[in-house]
Amino acid sequence: MLHCNLSANLTRAGEWFLGSGIQESNGGVARYYRADLGSHSPVSTEITGYTISALVFLHTNVRDRRYLDAAARAAQFLIRTAWPAGGGVMPFEIAPAEFAYFFDCGIAVRGLLAAWRVLGDDEYLQRAAALGRAMAREFLSKEGDFHPVLDLRAGSPVERDPARWSRSAGCYQLKAAMAWSDLCEATGDASFREPYERVLSAALATGESFLPGHPDRLQVMDRLHAFAYYLEGLLPRVRELRCAAALRAGIAHLAHWLREIAPQFERSDVYAQLLRLRLFADWLGVLPLDQEAGAAEARQLSGFQAAASDPRIEGGFYFGRKGGRSMPYINPVSTAFALQALALWECRTRGAQPHLHLLI
Repeated sequence: MLHCNLSANLTRAGEWFLGSGIQESNGGVARYYRADLGSHSPVSTEITGYTISALVFLHTNVRDRRYLDAAARAAQFLIRTAWPAGGGVMPFEIAPAEFAYFFDCGIAVRGLLAAWRVLGDDEYLQRAAALGRAMAREFLSKEGDFHPVLDLRAGSPVERDPARWSRSAGCYQLKAAMAWSDLCEATGDASFREPYERVLSAALATGESFLPGHPDRLQVMDRLHAFAYYLEGLLPRVRELRCAAALRAGIAHLAHWLREIAPQFERSDVYAQLLRLRLFADWLGVLPLDQEAGAAEARQLSGFQAAASDPRIEGGFYFGRKGGRSMPYINPVSTAFALQALALWECRTRGAQPHLHLLI
């Protein structure tokens, strides 16, 4: 296991999770903070799941009990407030609970598994497994793929929109499908393997054509974020030649489009995802680390961190920049991805390999 001594700036990012108010008293985590309006967005189960994984990563590296306590509050929110009955899929938001996203459920599963690994509470494992089974059952379409969104009020899938990647059954779903791969390992239940394999096969068939995928270059930047999810979802199977080849080609493709579009629009999470992919690909023996490119991406990524006297902003990472100007969103996922990417970059020479479980 790889342990990193966090730099002062990354410690600031950790403190932002604890003291910014992004996590509410009930444990749920807001999607972002609007610095221009001084307000938080509604709580999201997906963002809460990501935050659990980030808090566990922070605790693993600095052994600060506050991170573990915050992770436990977030996990309790998922199983007690957002999904108290636990019989179906988890809603995207609970005020009101109208829609459920395949992707969000997968991230919630991975967050609960992260909490289970460090807290040892078997209820987290049991509830993660129940949600994983509900995903495989309720999102499954007649065609054999998985619906991206369900309308919980109507009990039916939302019509797909090919112009919006989040409303399509695409290669990006492989990141959420990692939940099944993780559940197979955690529970020993081999039935979780088949749905991951199903999504993997579909993703490999369509991933190469995902980019650019839109005539608007600003929309392409958003698709880079989704494409990186596809590449992350390949990591459990990079020992397979087809997955290793797709990962190598995908990293080059992602880096190309990021460089092309960055002068107009750049997202911090895309820089972080690309840097993490480079590091994991190197550690897994798939692609030697491009030190020059990685260093440039780490510098760019560091520039998104906010510095302010306001604790709602201080230490967090801005979502993006357009035309060189920061957008007003301080984002938990951007902050989580950035602090992990930069922490792994800082301790890349130690020789130990981080487990894929730690990937936020």
